[in-house]
Amino acid sequence: MQSIDHFDLRSFDLNLLIAFDAMMRERSVTRAAERLKIRQPAMSHNLSLLRTLFQDELFVRVGTVMQPTVRALTLAEPVAQALGMMQSVIHAKSGFDPTTDQRIFRMGFSSEVELLLMPELASRLRQRAPGVKLHGRPVQQRDVYRMLDDRILDLAIGCFDSQARRYRQQLLFEQSLSCVFHPDQMAFEGSIPLKDYLNLPHALVSLSESLHGCLESALDAIGDELNVVATSTEFLGVLGMVANAPLIATLPTRMARRYGKAFGLHVVPVPMTLTLPDVSLVWTVQEDNHPASQWLRAEIEDILGRMSS
Repeated sequence: MQSIDHFDLRSFDLNLLIAFDAMMRERSVTRAAERLKIRQPAMSHNLSLLRTLFQDELFVRVGTVMQPTVRALTLAEPVAQALGMMQSVIHAKSGFDPTTDQRIFRMGFSSEVELLLMPELASRLRQRAPGVKLHGRPVQQRDVYRMLDDRILDLAIGCFDSQARRYRQQLLFEQSLSCVFHPDQMAFEGSIPLKDYLNLPHALVSLSESLHGCLESALDAIGDELNVVATSTEFLGVLGMVANAPLIATLPTRMARRYGKAFGLHVVPVPMTLTLPDVSLVWTVQEDNHPASQWLRAEIEDILGRMSS
């Protein structure tokens, strides 16, 4: 790529090249001014500046026509090409055709949304975007914004909330919780009494040193704790434990309803009020107007929007 002396160009009014091109096309100061929608004295001033800049008359009146000089004829083609390229850049729109595009979308997840979203999203992409690949990975709150800034992730989904102006955020859904248990392991009639809920052994998802995992803040807010005897970093691991042992698990309602039945579990309400952060879709301002990112975000919102809480 040719080196550009930006300071040199900064001292030159690029509008003069537009005036030069108009003169080449019209061969008349009056008509060139009309073409540029400026007054004739302004166009005459532009021509005077051009003559000083190029140290050449550029256009000489012959009868009623302003004829270009040899120097002007030499300049005409490269100036027209430069202006054409500038106009193409200004009006260019990046396109995305999911049926033919080939790319990898890199997504970070902080919650169960990966298990809710990826099966349906993968299915849709095989039908609508066969050249597109998905790369999903777990990501922690402390890392997600750095990874978005460094373009390691195209977008992130989970319990994220940033007020920084360089990010965009879309609420996907408010979280609610449900209990799951296996009827062969525990017997409850439609619901779990609060006393049993607090005292009976629990299995929970935890990505931290705490046995209470993501429920720790919600339990601290009401001053209670559960009898947690087992944790897993994976929701399916917790579901598997509950299916094979006399344990209760408290899971996001969408996850419990989506996968509880496959493990033969009953899904019932939590007998106390526990509040979790909302699940949001987060991306950077740089990706905001990119057609590929817009398409993927629309697909994600549609899939999760169809799932009842």
